Amino acid sequence: MTDQRPSPGGHERIEAQMDRIVAADTDLLEVEPAAAGIPVAARSSARTIMNRFLRHKAAMGGLVALVLIVVLVFSSIGIGPFPGWWPLDYRVPQDISHGGRPTLQLWPFSLGEHPFGQDNIGRDYFALVMRGAQQSIIIAFLVGVIGSAIGTVIGAIAGYFRGWTESVLMRITDVIITIPLVAIAAVVAKGANGRGGVWLLGLFLGFVTWTGLARIVRGEFLSLREKEFVDAARSVGVPSARIIFRHILPNTVGVIIVSATLAMSSAILLESALSFLGFGVQPPNTSLGQLINNYRAAMGPRPWLFWWPGLFIVAIALAVNFIGDGLRDAFDPRQNRQKA
Repeated sequence: MTDQRPSPGGHERIEAQMDRIVAADTDLLEVEPAAAGIPVAARSSARTIMNRFLRHKAAMGGLVALVLIVVLVFSSIGIGPFPGWWPLDYRVPQDISHGGRPTLQLWPFSLGEHPFGQDNIGRDYFALVMRGAQQSIIIAFLVGVIGSAIGTVIGAIAGYFRGWTESVLMRITDVIITIPLVAIAAVVAKGANGRGGVWLLGLFLGFVTWTGLARIVRGEFLSLREKEFVDAARSVGVPSARIIFRHILPNTVGVIIVSATLAMSSAILLESALSFLGFGVQPPNTSLGQLINNYRAAMGPRPWLFWWPGLFIVAIALAVNFIGDGLRDAFDPRQNRQKA
């Protein structure tokens, strides 16, 4: 009998042909007037994704804003052993000047001695807000990365294999959903007063906030696993892990990225809620949520103590969401950007 199995390297050649067919069918590669003389197959999908993202004005605006915020926050007061350019320490009270009011002047531009003002005991509020923004950004990043990774893997396995595997993983997901997140996060935050408390809080929140993404990815996989290119991969003996991560997962990148950005924004709001209850980042450390909680009663007599951390929360959340929208449009293979 003749051996019908693919020859060595056959899997790779067949998968390469499948990738070109899928890319053409889903418009991963697009034709532009300037590239009329270039074969479509020669265009890089990475370049196409980059072009789509760069054309998204809101995403570019969000990216610029987020980069400026991150550079300002981490370069001003420094982090760890790396000093910043701002001379005042957020932990050290100063003599109250100008009644604690902000000295920031837009025209002619001048930071002054205390651009964001001073708090009730004379600490520089610019340094406090920068420190709070650092902690909130670290927590948001950890939650987004860890939660997205766990949710993607669990949702992909459940959606692809189905059967008892799907049942077990989805029941675990249901159990995680029933956990009172705020209460458990409060216990973790309260017990993490020492060094590494912010990192521990971010890790914990990432390990318990993946359930929504897992359900979304599972739904995407249940649909995509029935497509012809998956059947073709199975028929030539491609391993399940390779089908999941090489062929199906790239088609779910859009929803994963959007969910990750929403998770980052939600993490900042969750941290603010924990701080409002007194269980968030603990003194002597600080965060944006803690600053709002500490000075929420100052809206009348000293409103700048409430405005500055609130402004940074809104700016970071909007920037991340705009970036997520742009990346979704860039990665989504179902986006048809070809002009008639």
